[in-house]
Amino acid sequence: MKRLVTVLLSPLVLSLAACSKVPAGNVGVKFQMYGDDKGSLQELPPGRYWVGWGYEMYTFPTFTQTYTFTRSAFEGRPVDESISFQTSQGLTVNADVGITYHVDPSKVTLIFQKYRKGIDEITDVYLRNMIRDALVKDASSLDIESVYGKGKASLIEAVQKDVADEVGSVGIVVEKIYWIGELRLPENVVQSINAKIQATQMAEQRQNEVAQAQAEAQKVEAEAQGNAQAQLTIAEAEAKAISLKGEALRQNPNVVQMSAIEKWDGHLPTYNGGGALPFVNLSSPVPSK
Repeated sequence: MKRLVTVLLSPLVLSLAACSKVPAGNVGVKFQMYGDDKGSLQELPPGRYWVGWGYEMYTFPTFTQTYTFTRSAFEGRPVDESISFQTSQGLTVNADVGITYHVDPSKVTLIFQKYRKGIDEITDVYLRNMIRDALVKDASSLDIESVYGKGKASLIEAVQKDVADEVGSVGIVVEKIYWIGELRLPENVVQSINAKIQATQMAEQRQNEVAQAQAEAQKVEAEAQGNAQAQLTIAEAEAKAISLKGEALRQNPNVVQMSAIEKWDGHLPTYNGGGALPFVNLSSPVPSK
């Protein structure tokens, strides 16, 4: 009886083992490996399907995928997947790079026809190689300072464009390719770059100090010129006043007498050395009492 049950269940077990599931958010491709229709493809929406002997099922997620090619054993696969490339001076740069992309649902069959692999193998092998080749090409015309400094962003943008153009026609839409962390350079190159940066900063500091000193000197000079101009203006005003006063004396001698009278306090001097009393006309008749 037990043997009979086993015999009856065996086809059911084999049938279930031959079934494959296309999860939600995926498109399946059923590929015939043998027979008269060898190489034929059937595109399948989400669901469970009978695959059968001589067929293979591949699933392609149509939602956004993110993968990182790093040196770390805790990201991506547990091997070194970082990417190395060279600058125009032949210096080697090593980097961790990430990619975000999605598959066009209408081109899943075309993707499989192009690569004959599942999405994981396409990512691990083909996309990584494309990124590496684009980095090698685009960095070959840049010096190390451009790659490490101001040209870093434009370099990864050029790589993204190259890869997107290469895979876009077959249905892989690259959303973004980006650096992860800092670029890794040879130690002697790092020291050289840091020394140059430090020298540039010191030169800029000296220029700022010179500019500040010049500004302060110009301020002092301007203040001195202002003081000199003020003194000159005062002197010119005094000279003009003296000139006007002298001119008035020449034209009217009584001005001196009038000025003395204005300053007289009303008292006659007690002693005048035998001379005439100033500005008093003694010849005037004394009124009779």
